Amino acid sequence: MSVGLLAVVDDILTAALKASAKTAGVVIDDAAVTPQYVQGLSPARELHVVWRIALGSLFNKFVIIIPLALLLSAFAPWVLPWLLILGGTYLCFEGAEKVTEWFGAHHAIDEAESRDERKLIFGAIRTDLILSTEIMLIALASLDPDFGIWMTLGALVVIGLGMTVLVYGAVALLVKIDDIGLSLMKNPARRVRRTGARIVASMPAAFRMIGIIGTVAMLWVGGHLVIVNLVETFWHGPYDVLHAVTNAIVAAGPIVVWVTDTAMSAVFGLILGLIIVGIVFKISGLLKRNRPDVVAEERPAPRV
Repeated sequence: MSVGLLAVVDDILTAALKASAKTAGVVIDDAAVTPQYVQGLSPARELHVVWRIALGSLFNKFVIIIPLALLLSAFAPWVLPWLLILGGTYLCFEGAEKVTEWFGAHHAIDEAESRDERKLIFGAIRTDLILSTEIMLIALASLDPDFGIWMTLGALVVIGLGMTVLVYGAVALLVKIDDIGLSLMKNPARRVRRTGARIVASMPAAFRMIGIIGTVAMLWVGGHLVIVNLVETFWHGPYDVLHAVTNAIVAAGPIVVWVTDTAMSAVFGLILGLIIVGIVFKISGLLKRNRPDVVAEERPAPRV
């Protein structure tokens, strides 16, 4: 390999590493959200489902996001904020829907349907599309604008591959860690068996916590996406409130500022999501009542 090509590869890897650091928050959210989609499946199918979702994530990044991001940033950059607002709103809707389920709201989804692999995979890939879009757009914005189209493309490819391996490698480990515990329980050493038993016993609580973190992550990322991109379109109100609050507590340190920013974004996302949930289920209820089979069931039986 020539010295010039090595220098180009080194520049791409260095730029990709720097840009990846700025996407860390969204990557963590992606890893927290995904395990929810394999809960309830048989252990033998978990890795298969994770693999299918990972392939869908690669498709999202390399076939949809990267080409569109490069084209839109070059020819129609004004479209990107609107797309991110739509994606953020969808995340808020998904997060708020899960919150309502915590409080006993049931959305008339058949149990068999909710565990259907194809629908679970499609739902996970759809959510990944939004999170991956934010990851890749943050990375694109972090790259040197004078980098050139091919160097930019190379850096985005490296970031896309690296993030997919990182996220879905972590997800695969999370969903199979109980099997690791069961394997440890068969070890001749008593201490190892105890460790395995503790791992197995802790997994239900761990997955409940992952579900909560994933839902909060949806609301945080979705709310933040909407707030930030509304500024780029037509409404500064939410961002101005967020900016004023974080400026008022800046003396408390960056951690407090970050927690406050995250909490306010999540609350905004929850409120927006609950509004969308209410609208969606009101419409679905009206459509259901107008279905011929439902109308026939509600119609009183004729007198004899």
